[in-house]
Amino acid sequence: MTDNQGEPSLSQYFANDPPSFFDQLAEKEGKSQTKIPDPYATYDFLPSASPVDTRHNVPDSVRDLWELPAAVEPGSAPVLTMPGVSVATDLNDPVQEAVSFLVDPVEAQHRKILSPDDVTQDERGLRELIEHGCFRSAVNLTARLLTIKQQGFGRAGYTVKHSPNSLQLWFTRLALLVKLGQFEIVKMEAEPFGSLNKPDVFYEFYHPDMHSDKKGSMASFSFRLLLAELPIYLGTPRVALDRLTELLAVTSQIRSYFGKLPDSDHNKQAASFWLTREKRILHSIVNCSLLVKDFSLADQLLRQLIDSPGTTADEKRSLLSCWGRIRLQCGDIYGAEKKFSEAKRLKEDVAGQDADLRELVDRGLLAVAQNDFQSAFDLFQKAAALDASSTMLYNNMGVCLLYSGKLKEAIKMFEGAIQRNPKLALNENLLVNLSTLYELESNNSKDKKIALLKLVNKNRADLSVGLDICLKLQTIA
Repeated sequence: MTDNQGEPSLSQYFANDPPSFFDQLAEKEGKSQTKIPDPYATYDFLPSASPVDTRHNVPDSVRDLWELPAAVEPGSAPVLTMPGVSVATDLNDPVQEAVSFLVDPVEAQHRKILSPDDVTQDERGLRELIEHGCFRSAVNLTARLLTIKQQGFGRAGYTVKHSPNSLQLWFTRLALLVKLGQFEIVKMEAEPFGSLNKPDVFYEFYHPDMHSDKKGSMASFSFRLLLAELPIYLGTPRVALDRLTELLAVTSQIRSYFGKLPDSDHNKQAASFWLTREKRILHSIVNCSLLVKDFSLADQLLRQLIDSPGTTADEKRSLLSCWGRIRLQCGDIYGAEKKFSEAKRLKEDVAGQDADLRELVDRGLLAVAQNDFQSAFDLFQKAAALDASSTMLYNNMGVCLLYSGKLKEAIKMFEGAIQRNPKLALNENLLVNLSTLYELESNNSKDKKIALLKLVNKNRADLSVGLDICLKLQTIA
């Protein structure tokens, strides 16, 4: 939890809680649609986990608008999307395996999580697994459902008829695999989709009777966004930056198209809908620019988002707060103070004088940057009184105690958070921190970490980080 000089690392105070896009599920319109995640980079300062497709009730002709690729040369066969599941077996349960190896095989059998056999073999069952945090089981169910659609194991490279349902299954599967850190599988299975610009993912490719003469993209916008962001997780954020920029250009063109049509409620709504998608891509580009340390680009895009039409005062506050936190990560305390002050002035305009959660956290982070850990602790404690469910705040308080030289109190802070709300507090960040503190406290930390493993076994279905990292336990003989 320190940098090379032994000084506190501010990144500990910016950790997401938990650090994944899969914790807020966006329910798309339509009775047959499954709840799915809206993907975003894990290195996230912006509130980009909000759904991009659910704020407006727009017709499919607006939602699916995307230009069919130009036809190939006469006599040449089109290049098609021919995906397939790349693994023959189901994903295993590393928590159960670890408990069996480190604790007792009998206790491992007491682990109670949903399996694909416990739910209906359809999107409803998939939604149930996701809602219970059983992400590996959900991945295994997607393999079954894709096998039914002739896209299971061994089917890559074969021609297949796509549908909105099959592409939605693929999006959900790939997003789940990213969530679980299964990047080699994601890389292999995502490759056939490219940028979703091959003709067979468009309605027009098929006979009009098949899709009621619909036009446009059968693949969701969120699927396009996930594929554009995927290089972030594969260690090539500059490639992601290029892909996101291309996606932004197309989205901006579509938004401009509706903006130039005759003035009507329909056209205004359509332009607003695509503006929301445009902002969502900008959020991703900001996050990506932070990974490549292009802070000038991040500043430019944040200003663009703040000045964008329709941005509310509260949204501007959120953006300014995020901007201030980015300035802190750059070591620019003065710049951070300016952004936090701007955010505070907007709050006073819309919500009265009392400090709210966002302002208290901003002030706490500023105190951390100034090495005033006691003041930071007090501010995070006040924030926790406003939101007792936020384990991020307890994480921050624990780190403040550690850097104040109060190791045992920090451990008690983390353990208390787990006792109060184990399902929320047993997230990857807090587990990493507490396991590290156990090691700092004693050379005999293994028993305490195994006790944490037992709690995870009882309260969590899946973790997005390996047990060797978040619990610092070797789980293989």
